[in-house]
Amino acid sequence: MKVDVEEMGACKRRLQVEETQEVVEQAWGKAFARVQKQARLPGFRKGKVPASMIKLHFSDDVKQEVARHLIPEVYRQALEETHLRPVEEPDLQDVTLEERTPLKFSAVVEIRPSVTLGQYLGLAVKHEPKAFAETEVDEALAQLQEQHAVYRTVERAADVGDLVVVDYTLTPDGMEPRAETAYTFVIGGGSVMPEIEEAVIGLAANGTRSTRVRFPDEHRNEALRGKSGAAEVKVVEVKEKVLPALDDEFAKGLGAFETLEALRTEMRTGLTKRREQENRRALDNAVVDAALAQHPFEVPEALVLRQVGTQIEHMREHMRRQGVDPDRLPWDYAKMLEELRPGATTAVRRAFLLEAVAEKEGLVPDDAAVDAEVERIAQSTQRPAPAVRAMLEQNGSLEGIRVSLMEQRALDLLIERAAITP
Repeated sequence: MKVDVEEMGACKRRLQVEETQEVVEQAWGKAFARVQKQARLPGFRKGKVPASMIKLHFSDDVKQEVARHLIPEVYRQALEETHLRPVEEPDLQDVTLEERTPLKFSAVVEIRPSVTLGQYLGLAVKHEPKAFAETEVDEALAQLQEQHAVYRTVERAADVGDLVVVDYTLTPDGMEPRAETAYTFVIGGGSVMPEIEEAVIGLAANGTRSTRVRFPDEHRNEALRGKSGAAEVKVVEVKEKVLPALDDEFAKGLGAFETLEALRTEMRTGLTKRREQENRRALDNAVVDAALAQHPFEVPEALVLRQVGTQIEHMREHMRRQGVDPDRLPWDYAKMLEELRPGATTAVRRAFLLEAVAEKEGLVPDDAAVDAEVERIAQSTQRPAPAVRAMLEQNGSLEGIRVSLMEQRALDLLIERAAITP
């Protein structure tokens, strides 16, 4: 076998591979035998078709069988010989595969970056932990109030903050009108066109008003984007928001709280813990940013795109959990790629840098550390450890635990040795 490697970029290589004619002929013979065992032709039993008939009727099958077995094996050997570590499947090009000639092909691959460590200990980092304020408990309680608010019908004109039930007719210029009854929205909530919100302000039940409207340029219906039209709105009912009183009864209705103070204590504990986690994440990011600034290196485009894809899928899954079908929304993937690429690139660079630090400092977790983490997960979820391990192995998350432990150890070391100032 002959293998030449051409550097196409920091993380991209082209392998020019050539395997000998003898190896190709051996592979052809094996493939011919496999096809002959399975071949069927009228007048012959399975596996009993003569060789001459196989060559005549199944030549394409034999060639496909050779390609399916020989090319991956030759590619694997080429990687071993060149010590390359691709991060994705190869882009095979210029394949020459004939029975009595050498096998030739080129394989364009993206490889792991080579991270040459410079200074990563004793980095100067600016970090100011954000203090927890008691007013945050008040804000959280106010949000709970809002979540448990009720709307009651009132005999007055509608105003901002009210919930209104309306019948309306919307007529885009040059198009057929569209009417809807008993449509509900909160004035000021931004769920309807601003002209509609303005139109209902000051109207009591049975009040009507006509207005001109303009559809937004990013309207989901392309035919309506930027288009003007007329709207007629009739208020059917006006309801005002009523907030529950913040007292012991309110606290009891939320769970195992006897008093409002007990609820405040529980919320304070949770908010304090969340603030600590936020401060830690901010410190993590500051230290990693400082380390990355000392280590300029490129990363494979394939891994960046994979990271972007993961983020988009998380968005889609979040929508599903909110009861929204993501496939019914207009997704501008080109724009999303542009917006998400910088963060995705940083995430991939971070992973490679922390891995390099962990390997140099001997922080790669062994099997015992992974087992301990599986046991911790099992206890926190109140499930048997063997069942948790089996699930993690099945969905491919077990190796991810090892990587997470490794990255956390490396990050802890960077923080421990960093020179942190406000």
